[in-house]
Amino acid sequence: MISFETIVFYLLAALSVFAAVRVITARNPVHAALFLVLAFCGMAGIWLLLEAEFLAMTLILVYVGAVMVLFLFVVMMLDIDLVQLREGFWRWFPFGVALAAVMVFEMVWVLGNNRTAETGTALVKHDADYSNVKELGRLIYTDYVFPFELAAVLLLIAIVAAIALTLRRRKDSKTQNVAQQVAVKRADRIRIVKVPAEKRGE
Repeated sequence: MISFETIVFYLLAALSVFAAVRVITARNPVHAALFLVLAFCGMAGIWLLLEAEFLAMTLILVYVGAVMVLFLFVVMMLDIDLVQLREGFWRWFPFGVALAAVMVFEMVWVLGNNRTAETGTALVKHDADYSNVKELGRLIYTDYVFPFELAAVLLLIAIVAAIALTLRRRKDSKTQNVAQQVAVKRADRIRIVKVPAEKRGE
């Protein structure tokens, strides 16, 4: 007999797949962003079924609540030419189909592997007082401390590179020298000119 969790999983999976397909097929960029939010919500529900509450709430708060709202505002404020945006669609369509086929083949190959099938057969059910955040923190700072520190270093390098690229001096950029503006005097900016008055005849 099919359990309630299995039914919920298939419903959320179908919702996520539908939303993901609509992200790339929607004609309106705003609708595509909203469908991406729907896909994130479906994946958060699947993570809740896997007892990954922290990851699910992080996905909702960070991606849906912050990143996607920013994307949505940017898309709504930009004047996007939809005709120009779809010019190369059919030219790159065969490449997209081939890439999607390769990705589907890789997912089927990984999920159909014996090792992958054996790892997902026994899903451990935890008690109500089980802390997902505590277990995640223990794994990050014990078994995965080196990849965690490596990811932190890579993010730091990316931040420094972004700042360096933004603050570089350009010839066409206009900047203000605050020190010169503060030290300016009235005589440097204002010149009083005495103009003789003209008398008009009566």
